[in-house]
Amino acid sequence: MTRRDRMESTEAEIERRTLRGAADWHAAWAFGLFFCALAWPAADDLTLNIALGVASVPGFLGQLARLPRVGPLLRGVIAFSWPIAVGAAIAMTGGLAGPLAALALMPAAAAATLSGGRYIAIGAALTAATIAAIALAANAGLIRAPTPTGPWLPLVMVIFGAVGLAAALQLAQAARRDELARETRETARLKTLLESGPFLLLRLDGEGVIREAFCGAPEDTDLKLVGRAFENLAGESDRGAARAALDLVRRTGQASVGFAPPLAPDRFLAVELRALQQGEMAALVRDASRERAFEAWLEQGKVEAEGMAMAKSRFLANMSHELRTPLNAIIGFSDIMRSRLFGPLEGRYAEYAALIHESGGHLLDLINDVLDMSKIEAERYALTLEAFDAREAVAAALRLTRVQADTARIALRGALPPEPLEVNADRRALKQIVLNLVSNALKFTPSGGQVNVIARAHEDMLEIIVADTGVGIAPTDLERLGRPFEQAGGADQRAMGTGLGLSLVRAFAELHGGTMTIKSRLGEGTAVSVKLPVIDRAARPQGEAEPLSPPPLAAAAGDNVIVFRPQR
Repeated sequence: MTRRDRMESTEAEIERRTLRGAADWHAAWAFGLFFCALAWPAADDLTLNIALGVASVPGFLGQLARLPRVGPLLRGVIAFSWPIAVGAAIAMTGGLAGPLAALALMPAAAAATLSGGRYIAIGAALTAATIAAIALAANAGLIRAPTPTGPWLPLVMVIFGAVGLAAALQLAQAARRDELARETRETARLKTLLESGPFLLLRLDGEGVIREAFCGAPEDTDLKLVGRAFENLAGESDRGAARAALDLVRRTGQASVGFAPPLAPDRFLAVELRALQQGEMAALVRDASRERAFEAWLEQGKVEAEGMAMAKSRFLANMSHELRTPLNAIIGFSDIMRSRLFGPLEGRYAEYAALIHESGGHLLDLINDVLDMSKIEAERYALTLEAFDAREAVAAALRLTRVQADTARIALRGALPPEPLEVNADRRALKQIVLNLVSNALKFTPSGGQVNVIARAHEDMLEIIVADTGVGIAPTDLERLGRPFEQAGGADQRAMGTGLGLSLVRAFAELHGGTMTIKSRLGEGTAVSVKLPVIDRAARPQGEAEPLSPPPLAAAAGDNVIVFRPQR
């Protein structure tokens, strides 16, 4: 059971005891007055007996307090029945000069029993209203002369009212004691909880002076906290931050601050500040030294990991000559053997020479990709910008991949504008972008499909779109693509590359300040759009209309889309 549940249960039990006491008090009142109404000797008429019976009615209504649920409406009915019934009884017997005048105090007593003494002022107001109403009625001549009863009935009513008032006050006091006991228990429980907690909780006044402290102070902190300024918890260099945090709490209601204690500059305290009522503040102080040390350790590990990655990239970038030289020899000599420049070879040897030449070329492409990525990661790849027609680079890439497309029986189509696309970019990087995108598209497009390549000037950007009708990319794979060595598709497709194609496209695009966008629909195809801000505006005729070449796969519901933008 939570603390709130315990408090609600205790309050409900106190309320039930209060209402049971109120019902018993009303029962005693009803029995006593009704007995007097029946037993008192009747005069010439029954006015006095009827008045006593009317005065006993609120006592019978008070038994409603025994119901399981007693809300404010039912209490109001019981409370307001008192001035009505008692006022009527007093008015029937001669007003305030009559024998039942002492009963005018009973509304206040009844209100005390019903509320545990919390609404005595309301009961007093009801009593005053009753007396005022009777006095006004007497002045207006609406009340007849007092009924002659002798001295005994007024004395009995005074005694009866005094006993009832005393009993009501006793019940109210008992209810109040229960309430105070509950509050004391809850306060002690809360204080015990605060004292045994792992953090230091402070109550500050409006000037930032510590007025209460719960739980022990963190290590290396002066234990005499009460009466000291909050800023003194911090070292000399951090006190300005502590004062600024207090000012922020006064303006916004909350603030966070961290500082080292004056006796231990190697430790770190984290403080959460919140505004309280009447300008006071609460401060929760915890020792965050271990967290601080762990964060520093993580940061150091990150720096070391980045340094190792950078060293690896620099190593690979510097090894380009050593890796390429023997591989070029292998490719060159195998090409001589395959071409039979020094004489004929048997069929098996010629076949092996062709395989060596093909494998060497494939390995050289992979090494070039790895070296390019390593140079980019090592921040040693420098773009060679020159002015040229982008159509030439795109057409050259299409010629290199035409054989691969024909072998796979895939329709490779290019859409280039009739007018030149003058750009200022890196020719090799632009060609590599198209080669990698087309190779990827061919790899994931089944036989009989098609791959479309579009190059156009769009809003002062060179846009290259490569779209296929292949298998598409799953959303889980799409999140990983664009990072080095990440691949998508099945095992057959993964075995055909290293996962560097899209990462190189993304890197080349970002080096030019451009973006790469991938749109894919699983089972229908993929479209990759690369936009580069490399259009040569000076060479582009003014007012030239842009060719309308929409991407073959437009964005629609169900598409998976991811956009890679240059890092800022």
